[in-house]
Amino acid sequence: MKTSISTKEIWRIAVPIMIGNLAQTLITFTDTAFLGHLGVVALGSSMMAGMYYFVFTTMAMGLAIGIQIIIARRFGAKEYNKIGSIFQHGAASILIFGLLLFAIMRIFSGSLLDFIIESDGIYTGAMEYIGFRQFGIVFVCFNYLFRSLYTGLSNTKVITFSTVIMAAVNIILDYCLIFGKFGFPEMGIGGAALASLIAEVTATTFFLVYTYIKLGKSEYELFKPHGYDKELAGNIVRIATPTMFQKLFSFTTWFIFFILVEKMGEEAIGISSIARSVYMILFIPVFGFLATSNTLTSRIIGAGHADEVMATLFKIIFNCILCCIPLILICVFFPTAVMSIYTDDMTLANAAIPSIFVICGAIIFQALGAVSFEAVSGTGKTNAALWLEFGILLLYIAYIWMLTNITTHVEWVWTCEYIYGGLLAIVSILYIKYANWHKLKI
Repeated sequence: MKTSISTKEIWRIAVPIMIGNLAQTLITFTDTAFLGHLGVVALGSSMMAGMYYFVFTTMAMGLAIGIQIIIARRFGAKEYNKIGSIFQHGAASILIFGLLLFAIMRIFSGSLLDFIIESDGIYTGAMEYIGFRQFGIVFVCFNYLFRSLYTGLSNTKVITFSTVIMAAVNIILDYCLIFGKFGFPEMGIGGAALASLIAEVTATTFFLVYTYIKLGKSEYELFKPHGYDKELAGNIVRIATPTMFQKLFSFTTWFIFFILVEKMGEEAIGISSIARSVYMILFIPVFGFLATSNTLTSRIIGAGHADEVMATLFKIIFNCILCCIPLILICVFFPTAVMSIYTDDMTLANAAIPSIFVICGAIIFQALGAVSFEAVSGTGKTNAALWLEFGILLLYIAYIWMLTNITTHVEWVWTCEYIYGGLLAIVSILYIKYANWHKLKI
């Protein structure tokens, strides 16, 4: 198998996304590191509220990824003048959807969090966090849209700029608002949420200004008035709806993981909060190659080279694993140093180390499974991708439920990531190899 996509091209797309996700992960990392010094309840509160928040934004992420697939297909076919209309239809959808998500969070967060959280202390902290963070959800939705635009155009360096700016704002304001430094009020968990809200607004503002300056008069016609196109709107719905639900199911299942772990006790959720933050750092290379897999798959199909998809996928997976190894080695050989970043409680730190070892192996399985799965979505067969993952997620939940009921060792529960990644890799590669997706028009 051969591919016309070079290793240099893969890294050219992936590296800016990785740097961007590094900055994004730094936000979670900073929240966890700062709040870890306030105690295990503060850690658990921010983690549960943060997971709850991202469950709502994942459908917007799915909508944006659906738009990204269509943009990449038009880019590969060199139909540049059609991209502006796609973007504008997507922006209208994102705005409506973002406002709907805000309304749901505003009205139902209290009862939903009360239902899923057992600890009174964690519930109170989570509500304080969501009270601020909910106002940023529309801005997050537009950030996803802009990221998908630039990823679809294979011009990902702007994603680095936006997330670095967002991370810098968040880190500075985290320190000021959580601990009450430099004349700011000491807000604790609420300060972390407010810092993230301001960072999200800053990123959206940057994207708007940058896009207008750089692409305002480009051949993509992003700011040229485009009338409503019923066929295009239907195409976006057809491609993006399964992706929206797939992302919702995926992140909801991730949230269910932490709901079940929370029922194991406050220490278990504290350990998992730290493990999640480390996991997200290990996942940074995978995030970069996920978007690369999705975009390049759609792009090369648009360019008429569908026969190169499998070879391109294997090349992306190889480079992804290669990029993960240094981070894994740091966690394996220096676990105590890594834990010291998050907590001064050495009992909690030592209890978390076995979970860190487990996720170091799991990240390889995620590289295989998640990157392969994004190639399935990149073919445009998002319906198939939805049902493939849905079946695997049912097994994933059953496995988590079983372990949380038979063991008190949270590191064993984290082995679910091996099951998920391994099964996802198998079904995705088999689908790409044998399914009939080559002639799909989007």
